[in-house]
Amino acid sequence: MARLIAFYLPQYHPIPENDQWWGRGFTEWTNTGKAQPLFRGHYQPHVPADLGYYDLRVPETRIAQARMAQEHGIEAFCYYHYWFAGKRILERPLNEVLQSGQPDFPFCICWANQTWSGVWHGSPDRILIEQTYPGDDDYRAHFQTLLPFFSDQRYLKVDGKPLFVIYRPGDIPDCARVMALWKKMALQAGLPGLHIVATIHGKQVWDSHQHGFDAEVVQNLPPLRRNQYLSWRHPLKKLFRLYQDTTGKPTVYRYEEVMLKMLPEPHAGISRYPCVIPNWDNTPRSRSNGLVLHGSTPELFRVQLKKTFELMHNRPEEHAIVFIKSWNEWAEGNHLEPDLKHGRAYLTVIQQELDLLTE
Repeated sequence: MARLIAFYLPQYHPIPENDQWWGRGFTEWTNTGKAQPLFRGHYQPHVPADLGYYDLRVPETRIAQARMAQEHGIEAFCYYHYWFAGKRILERPLNEVLQSGQPDFPFCICWANQTWSGVWHGSPDRILIEQTYPGDDDYRAHFQTLLPFFSDQRYLKVDGKPLFVIYRPGDIPDCARVMALWKKMALQAGLPGLHIVATIHGKQVWDSHQHGFDAEVVQNLPPLRRNQYLSWRHPLKKLFRLYQDTTGKPTVYRYEEVMLKMLPEPHAGISRYPCVIPNWDNTPRSRSNGLVLHGSTPELFRVQLKKTFELMHNRPEEHAIVFIKSWNEWAEGNHLEPDLKHGRAYLTVIQQELDLLTE
């Protein structure tokens, strides 16, 4: 059996910072709704189906999301969490999940420790809010903020330890010492420790174990490629070439050609959790600076998922973890939530493939 964890974006409610940076009422739906096709056959915009253009301040929406995920075999959501030297952003949905006890659905947290800039909007030098690491007092305050979540009975655990993901582990100064500090604080708080997972991007070489991590999740999106044609090996290549001029166009790959290359290679000395990616197209955010995995379908995703489950075959069930990127990153064209084109088909594939594992 595999344990499926879907990354979950909370940026679906207005906040003062986004009002200031992007205009009043901005949410992830703002970019999603105004997306347009940039080349022939480009699937945009993605329009949500079952749940509509929701607002995460509404508890019924969060309950409906969890029910849908659970019905299709997903074990937990991994909520993105933002901490900027004591300042939290987009914290309301997760706070309300904790305070209300609803939905009754497992969860864990990923610290998305990255500076927010205008890079995807053509303004790479525009810093919106900088990620900094002021020192031990901040690390201790951060842990104390997370402790009520780690202690919640719904919080996802591995070997009894709360699972905590860090998005850019290599950015943390003296990382091994910080991980040791947090694990020590967990023991002092009555927890059996922490199971801390480093996010590894692409072919990044970084010794996670040496830096105090217990496992890695590998997010292996293909690289941005400037001024190159779509990789297209169809026998009718000339007929189906999507565009002739790459000026002002995003980087485009065929999903079918890269879907298995995104799976991680084994790495000695540390557990590696795969991260399956059903679809990707961040042009709603970044237009010509974007990356498109063109031609994703539920059946192609099934191929990626089957291969991933094969990688998990010999692992103890507790550690047979597969991350999914993601549940609801709509402005990155990266979602399991139903849209008008595919409905619940991606979710149905997950449920069917999990059922096959138990036969």
